[in-house]
This record gives sequence, C-alpha cells and structure tokens, in this order.
Amino acid sequence: MLKIEIWSDYVCPFCYIGKRTLEQALLKTGFNNQAEVTFKAYQLDPTTPEDTNVPVYESLAAKFGQSVEQAKEMSKGVAQHAQQVGLEYDFDNMVQANTLAAHRLVKWAETQGRDAALTEQLLKGYFIKAENIGKHDVLLDNAEAVGLPRNEAKLVLESDDFMKDVEQDIAEAGQLGVQGVPFFVINRKYAISGAQPLEAFADSLKQIADEEGLRPALKPLGNKETSYCTGDSCNSD
Repeated sequence: MLKIEIWSDYVCPFCYIGKRTLEQALLKTGFNNQAEVTFKAYQLDPTTPEDTNVPVYESLAAKFGQSVEQAKEMSKGVAQHAQQVGLEYDFDNMVQANTLAAHRLVKWAETQGRDAALTEQLLKGYFIKAENIGKHDVLLDNAEAVGLPRNEAKLVLESDDFMKDVEQDIAEAGQLGVQGVPFFVINRKYAISGAQPLEAFADSLKQIADEEGLRPALKPLGNKETSYCTGDSCNSD
C-alpha cells in the first residue's frame, strides 16, 4: 500500500493541479487501488483577513510587487498548466481567501469519511467556480453538497474545533522542511515536491512501488460486458 500524505492549501493553484496529476499518475501506473491518500493542512498566507473580497489579481500583484497586468499575465501561464490536467481556472473572478476555517472543516469531514470529497469540492469551488471559500456560508454549502449535515458543519465553524489538528499539520510541515506546496510524502520515506509533470510523477510512483515491493493491478482485456465461461474461469457483467 502506498500511504500518500499531501500538504496543500485550498488557494494554491498548483495544489489542485498536483492533486489531479497524482490521481492521473495512479491510474496510469495501476496503483490507484493501492493508494491511501490523506490531506494535510497548510496555509500559504495565514494573515489573509477572513472577511476579504480582494480580487486575486490585486492580491498577487501586492504579494510579488507587480502590477495587476503582470499578475494577470502570470496567472495565464498557471491556467494553461491547469488545462493540461483538465482543469479550467477562473482567475478573472477569484478573490483571495483565508483558508483556516476550510482546513478545520475538512478535519471534521475526515471523522465522517468525507475529507477527500470535501477537499475536491473546495478546490473546485475556489478555482473553477470562483467561490470565496473563506466565508462560512460558502463552506456550509460545499459541506452540504458532499452529503455532510449542514447543522453539524455550522457548529464546527462556530467553534475552535479541530484547530489543534490544523496546527499540528502545519508544525509537522515545518519539521519536514516543507517550504512550498503541494508536498507529497509517501510511506514516510519518499517526498515529491511541487506539481510535477504526469510522466515524472508516474515514474516516481513506479520507482517507489518497486522499492516497496508493490506491483500494479492487472488490467483486464476484452469486452467486460460479455458474460461467458471458458476453461476454469467465468466472467459475468
């Protein structure tokens, strides 16, 4: 089994790209059913105000000392990278967001077995739908969309629940020397940093699996919708 821990933030464009690339690499290599993925919290900018509505181009320009036009041009390259893995980013309508509440909510979702679903939902909400995931009502809508009880999610957001879990993840990232996300740790022995190209990611997974003594699942051939018995085996749709 490949135990994959991913440190990421919900406003990191390369984190969504990296997540999708990992999924594609697992499918490509045949290890998708032999991977256990866990999401770890990380905040790129914990000082972001919770009530902000600043357009992402303006926040990027301020962060990197650029003009808004330069930030737009930089974002075009990221959007093109995202398109390569099937993601259509809407930078034009994005606003910056504080992600602490989102991370706490996903930690709660993990106790309900819905952390993977909510993580995907939040990334899609922010980058594809340009939702402000720093707002509690937006977070509640996303939690409800993946089958989580809205009233319980509301109680989590109105409290400090799961704050220590988030802080522990961030502290652990520091101990591991994480300086940027996404950051993938596999079986607590191997690390992959950044949104690597698909082929590079697949090659890394193959190498790790080989060292760990894992073999990819067999790929069935033929028409799986046909029901038949031959020799000592039967196939039923």
